[in-house]
Amino acid sequence: MRPAELFAHVADVPLPVAATRFAQAGVPVFPCVPGGKRPVVEGGFHAASSDPAQITGWWRRWPAANIGVPTGAVSGLVVVDVDVHGPVDGRASFDRAAAEGLVTGWEALVRTPTGGMHAYYPVTPGIEQRSWQAGGAGVDFRGDGGYIIVPPSARTIDGAIAVYRIMKAGAGPASRVDGRALRDFLDPRPEPRPRPGAGDPVGRADAERLARWLGRQDTDRNLKLFWASCRLAEGGVPMADALDAVLTAAKSDFGPREITATVRSAYRAVHPAPARQASSERAGGGWFARTAPARSAPTGRGL
Repeated sequence: MRPAELFAHVADVPLPVAATRFAQAGVPVFPCVPGGKRPVVEGGFHAASSDPAQITGWWRRWPAANIGVPTGAVSGLVVVDVDVHGPVDGRASFDRAAAEGLVTGWEALVRTPTGGMHAYYPVTPGIEQRSWQAGGAGVDFRGDGGYIIVPPSARTIDGAIAVYRIMKAGAGPASRVDGRALRDFLDPRPEPRPRPGAGDPVGRADAERLARWLGRQDTDRNLKLFWASCRLAEGGVPMADALDAVLTAAKSDFGPREITATVRSAYRAVHPAPARQASSERAGGGWFARTAPARSAPTGRGL
């Protein structure tokens, strides 16, 4: 079942029923805090499942829990997250990218409780697309190492309840989105400097600076942690230095075990082993290709 069809199928049902319908469609889900976006199960979206028994148990315990879905190869979808916060209006950035042909052919558009938008696309088989943020443009990309909150979940904002609702279904076959090209268009970056050596003190300084930045963030901390860890890995900062800095300075909703797992996942994503690359090349399908419900879903990659 395609996302637009599934969103329509769950639009007016209670959250436990909606979570079960996602699972029956083979979509791995996990519970998040009622009215919010933080996972309530240990392991976060790593624990996502499409096992009906697991889903029933979770939503019996947390009947008002929002529904999270991991993005990337594990679910078969990626999402362009358009934010509208204060002076930053990502809709203008999305329109500019659309004019360049970078975000056309979405599968579904969902309005978010804060007035933004989620545009859903199928994954590109054989290519890992990691999550990233372009804060200045008001656009985030949710791919491998990320997750999304799906309809009919709701947020509590300033005492009012606002629901994630489908806006439009795609008019034709869905197109794939090139996350790297989109990021380069929205957030051009200078050429990376040479990677420091394992003992280079600049690497430690970068790790500590990013960790302090991470500690000041109040939302989406899991995604920011994965993003920061990827930047450290790309910069050649030794993983031990990154772990020391993040564990010491980062204020997170997760404990040391989850933080360590996220940092290690980011380093594996940036420097994949040959076996993992081969597995990624075989990945495909997911939400957009399933024709029968899956009994269970693999553990999410990245974060």
